[in-house]
Amino acid sequence: MIQEPIYILTVLCGLIFISEWLTKHTFLRHISGPLLVIILGAVLANFGLIPSASNASPVYSAIFSYVAPASIFYLLLGVNLKQLKKAGMPMLVAFVLGAAGTTLGVIVALQLIDYKTVFGAHYAAIAGMMTGTYTGGSANFNAVALHYDIVREGAIYTGIVVADNIVTAVWMLVTLSLPVFMMKFRSNPVLQMKDGDKIDAHTEREHVGPLRLGLMLFIGLAAMFVSDKLAAISDIPSVLILTTIALVLAQWRLVQQIPGAKMLGMFSVYLFLVVVGAFCEVTALVEVGEHAFNILLFTVAIVLVHGLFLVTCGWLFRTDWSIIAIASQANIGGASTALALAKSFKRSDLLLPSILAGSLGTGLGTYLGFLVAGLV
Repeated sequence: MIQEPIYILTVLCGLIFISEWLTKHTFLRHISGPLLVIILGAVLANFGLIPSASNASPVYSAIFSYVAPASIFYLLLGVNLKQLKKAGMPMLVAFVLGAAGTTLGVIVALQLIDYKTVFGAHYAAIAGMMTGTYTGGSANFNAVALHYDIVREGAIYTGIVVADNIVTAVWMLVTLSLPVFMMKFRSNPVLQMKDGDKIDAHTEREHVGPLRLGLMLFIGLAAMFVSDKLAAISDIPSVLILTTIALVLAQWRLVQQIPGAKMLGMFSVYLFLVVVGAFCEVTALVEVGEHAFNILLFTVAIVLVHGLFLVTCGWLFRTDWSIIAIASQANIGGASTALALAKSFKRSDLLLPSILAGSLGTGLGTYLGFLVAGLV
């Protein structure tokens, strides 16, 4: 029954409702909605109540392929390019430093395990895969894996995917709490944009009729269709094209103020995050065999070195901790999770920088992954 699409969608939407209700009406109000929805998704998946990573449903693939990009598009409709004047460069610098930390992490992680025994002749390709995925998300991971045909390596590929899913989900929780935690030790200045809340304002009772809803869906779906077609005939990632279209439209005041666009975008983000939680399958790693611990250690070490390197840079350069957290999430999880983090922090001024950093990671991660694979 848990593989039936209607059942899966029912549960996922129910988890979003439950997480929002709990964060508004119970003692869990101190936990953000994105954090709670990831936890709920992980709990249900590990208890077998919804599909997990090892028996993933086509519904999950559809959410990753269509819902996640839609969330980016709709939330960007309320963003003005003036935000780049103050937040653009700090986010870009933090992202580049995070990518450097990822590369350093891969090198360090290889030294912690007997990588030739664990990964065999594929260790260089796997180093490139992990560099790519922790520079800008899973699209880079898959690109490198397909090129080196690692997808046919059964247990190794499965182990890496499961470890990656677990670490990515956990790192989302870490970055959600990072600014508050680090402010206790070092109160770095907060880079706050003017009119940020005004740009991103939305309410639970936005009035959206069939006319405006139809227009909103038409614009979003048309933008995604055009992005995919242009990406197919060029070397430009679809998410970069979609981001560009959204930014152009966002400069039109009429489009920017479409009622319900941001609410629809945020719901899409929640739907994406609950699937991220469902992919956090702890028990599946046991099936990998004797190398499961080493694979998990390898993956954790990469992210920890990345995180420590980026936090150290934030400490030295006194960078806004929210920017550090979002840049890190743009590296580890990609544009959608970076956007969710900015939204969770109630930093509407950082919505655009988070997407640009994530898009940059999608564009550069594959190239950096192939570079590291070649050097290793």
